Amino acid sequence: MRKLDDTDIAILACVFKDPCITNKAIASHVDLAPSSCLERIKRLQNEGIILGARSQLNFALLGGHIQAMVAVRLASHSRDTVAQFQQQLVDQKEVLSVFHMGGENDFLLHVCVPDALHLRDFIFNQVTGRDEVVHVETTLIYDHVTSNSLPYFE
Repeated sequence: MRKLDDTDIAILACVFKDPCITNKAIASHVDLAPSSCLERIKRLQNEGIILGARSQLNFALLGGHIQAMVAVRLASHSRDTVAQFQQQLVDQKEVLSVFHMGGENDFLLHVCVPDALHLRDFIFNQVTGRDEVVHVETTLIYDHVTSNSLPYFE
């Protein structure tokens, strides 16, 4: 990977802070012509540095009143078992994120559901009911904030 310059980093910080920001606004912020800025953004996308853009949603207003983190430990750690577990869980409508982790637990699932009964049914039907799962621990999320500051490591 090529070394990013200060302008690339400034562009990435703008996009990270606001995925809906216009190219014109980014160009103004980083002191580039809009065409040059767009060229850099396309290069960052082609290099796989910018993978996409996401919006932050208020899940409670959409009916998702409970969020939880579900720690899962598997009996088997073969590549196929891990990949299959990860893919099958990320495809569930309740799952926001799947983290494959090192340490005591193998996975951490970030889930969002309308109520406690839905959470219970999701855990029973989609997680503990699987033969490869040997341990599950669910922790409720009271609040969640996300940083808008771009981490950058030289």
